[in-house]
Amino acid sequence: MIDSSALIVLGQISGVYGVRGWVKIHSYTAPRENILNYAPWQIRPPGMASAQSWRLVTVLEGRIQGKGIVARLEGWDTPEAARSLVGAEIAMPRTQLPALAQGEYYWSDLIGLQVIGIKQGVDNTLLGTVESLMETGANDVLVVQESDALGKKHLIPYVDGVIVSVDLDARVLRVDWDIDY
Repeated sequence: MIDSSALIVLGQISGVYGVRGWVKIHSYTAPRENILNYAPWQIRPPGMASAQSWRLVTVLEGRIQGKGIVARLEGWDTPEAARSLVGAEIAMPRTQLPALAQGEYYWSDLIGLQVIGIKQGVDNTLLGTVESLMETGANDVLVVQESDALGKKHLIPYVDGVIVSVDLDARVLRVDWDIDY
C-alpha cells in the first residue's frame, strides 16, 4: 500500500493524444518537461481519494509536443483506454525529489498552511489558508482562502519583504500583509 502522505503531486493527465493511447500531461514542474525525468509515476484516477487508489505506472515514452507534454504509459494502448485516465493525478515519492536549500519549499509544502498577517512585528490576524499557488512570471502568488462565510480570497505575492516566516512543523506562514489589501 502507498503512503499517500509521502507522495508529491507533479501533474495531471489532461487529455488523450493521437491514436496509440498517448496522454496529454499538465505538468506542475518547472520547467514543465521535468516531469518526464521522474519514473515510475504513481497515478490516481479521477474521483478516487483513498491511498489505495494510487497505482504504479511505467512511462514508456514522453516528449514535449507543441506547448505541452505527451506520454505513452504501459498498459494503455488505445485512445479509449487512455481516456479513462483523463483527470488522473500524477505523483511520485517525495524521496525522489531533489533536496532544497534552506528557506526553499515545494509548493505542496505550502498548501494548507494557515496564513497570519504581521504588522509591526506582532501577529495581527488570521488571513486564511493557502489554497494554491500560481505563477505570474514576475513572482509566485499565494492564493489564500478565508474561512468565514464570505470566503474572500487574498492574492499574496511570494516575495522577500512580504513573506516573514514559514514554519512547516506548526503549519503556519507569516506575512507582512493586512486583511484589507
